[in-house]
Amino acid sequence: MKEIENLKLEGIDEQGNEKEYSLSDFKGEKFVLYFYPKDNTSGCTQEACDFRDNMNRITSHAKVIGVSPDSIKSHKKFQENHGLNFILLSDTEHKLSEFFGAWGEKSMYGKKYMGIIRSTYIIDADGEIVKSWTKVKVKGHVDEVLKEI
Repeated sequence: MKEIENLKLEGIDEQGNEKEYSLSDFKGEKFVLYFYPKDNTSGCTQEACDFRDNMNRITSHAKVIGVSPDSIKSHKKFQENHGLNFILLSDTEHKLSEFFGAWGEKSMYGKKYMGIIRSTYIIDADGEIVKSWTKVKVKGHVDEVLKEI
């Protein structure tokens, strides 16, 4: 992960303040890095709200960081609309998503396109991936994450 840890991405913190982040900022901390397709869509909202609603149980073990290709403006609206209490990163150029294998070909109604493949990674304090999920199903996913952290 060394090759990506200094990649800078714009984001918003838990209070909605704009900030530039890199994964190296979280060295020494365990964190849940989850990739989702789009702010304010039904599945993505449900997943984000599930993380939000379980934050007290999660934060004693790890930080949560959500990543999508949406803009900072979109992230702020998403955070405000749903009272999200974790960091959101804007990966508009898909660099972080591509590194983690969370950017790829998808299909909807027979049409192929490139986009986020809903994925989650638990990264330990040494920066190592200790658990990963790809093609995540939203329902029950946060419970799975809680069992692993």
